[in-house]
Amino acid sequence: MNIFQSFMEGFEKTFIRDGRYKLFLEGLGNTLAITLFATLMGVVIGAVVAIIKVIYKQSNKRNPVLKVLNAIGELYTTVVRGTPVVVQLLIIYNIIFAASDQAVLVGTIAFGINSGAYVSEIIRAGIMAVDIGQTEAGRSLGLSQSTTMFKIVLPQALKNVLPAIGNEFISVLKETSVIGYLGVVDLTRAAERVITRTADVYFPYLSIAVIYLVMVMGLNFLVKKLEKRLAKSDRS
Repeated sequence: MNIFQSFMEGFEKTFIRDGRYKLFLEGLGNTLAITLFATLMGVVIGAVVAIIKVIYKQSNKRNPVLKVLNAIGELYTTVVRGTPVVVQLLIIYNIIFAASDQAVLVGTIAFGINSGAYVSEIIRAGIMAVDIGQTEAGRSLGLSQSTTMFKIVLPQALKNVLPAIGNEFISVLKETSVIGYLGVVDLTRAAERVITRTADVYFPYLSIAVIYLVMVMGLNFLVKKLEKRLAKSDRS
């Protein structure tokens, strides 16, 4: 049997026989949906945490509400960034949402919370990179600290960190491969189910590796295009 025949046999057993390609399509759909919504959730959480930290640092630090919120933000980023994502996933699913049977939703929330901790540092760095003169100009015009942040500083910061957020999307995409711990059919879980029926580990695992690689390469291409466009707009 030559290489081509071996490849075609593996392809037929993995994807064609018994309509197994449907399992991979389901896994791909779940993977992309979880990645998209978890990243969006992470951006929202990250922006809120970053803004709180920056405003607290720039204030006189006497506001008790800001002090508590900043402490919560610091604890959140420390705990989430200091523990493995799979451990967080299992805790959120088996303890916090133990009564829920919506594994995809719970997984999305778990990955969103995890992503938010990293995005918060990305956005915080972006805010701190904006020239302090922008803030001073806004305050000199009579704008409040919060108004200056949301209307002047934050839009510039988000523009600067968009490529980094794109890279975070790629990271979340790869991290979702552990969602199978919750019984969700993602690409990895789909491959494992096919393996139990074919007893062939090579083709299913190599196939999903190629699928992930193609998706990551495509996203990397889009991120680089975005970086070039942003650099071009900055120069003009």
